[in-house]
Amino acid sequence: MLATRAARGSQAGTTMLEVLITLVILAFGLLGLAGLHLKIQTLDMEAYQRVQAILLLKDMVERIKANSASAADYVKAPNTYYGTDDTPVCPGASLSEKDKCEWSNALQGAAESSSGTKVGAMIDARGCVEEIQAPDPTSGICLPGTYRVTVAWQGLFATSAPSLSCGSGKYGVPVNEAVRRAIANTIVIGLPTCI
Repeated sequence: MLATRAARGSQAGTTMLEVLITLVILAFGLLGLAGLHLKIQTLDMEAYQRVQAILLLKDMVERIKANSASAADYVKAPNTYYGTDDTPVCPGASLSEKDKCEWSNALQGAAESSSGTKVGAMIDARGCVEEIQAPDPTSGICLPGTYRVTVAWQGLFATSAPSLSCGSGKYGVPVNEAVRRAIANTIVIGLPTCI
C-alpha cells in the first residue's frame, strides 16, 4: 500500500512537469505561427502592390495606344514623375493632357480613399514615360516611335534593385534601391503612312 501511494505521488509530479514542458513547446509553436502570419501578410501586401502596378501600367499603355498620334506628348522629362511628387490639375484641353492627369491621380491612389486620403495604390507610386526611339517618317528610313512606360513603388522589404531608372533615389530612409520595385512595358508606335 505504501509503495502504491509513493508511485502515485511521483507520477503526479511527473504529469505536472510534462504539462509545463508541453506549454513551453506550445508557446514556441504559437510564436512561430505569429511570425509566419506576419510574413504572409507582408507577402500579401507585396502581391497586392504588384497587381496594382500591373493594372496602372496597362492603363497607361492602352491610353498611349489609343492616342498613338500624340504618343510623344506623354513623355515626361527625366527625373520628373507622374503620381507621387506630381500635383495634377486636370485641364482636359487635349486627350493626352487628360490621360496624363488621370494616370497621375490613379498612381496617387485616387481610385479609393479613406477620410479624404487617397489610399488605393501602391506606396509612393511613380510613373515614367520615356521615348526610347523617336519616330522618323523620312522616306526610306521609316523608324517607328518606341516608348517605355514604367511604374515604380516602394516595397516592404529589401530585394535586389531593379535595373529600370524610374524612381531611382526616391525610396527608403536612408535611400535604399533594394526596396524600390519597378515594372515596365515597351510600346512601338508604327508609321502607317510611311513608305
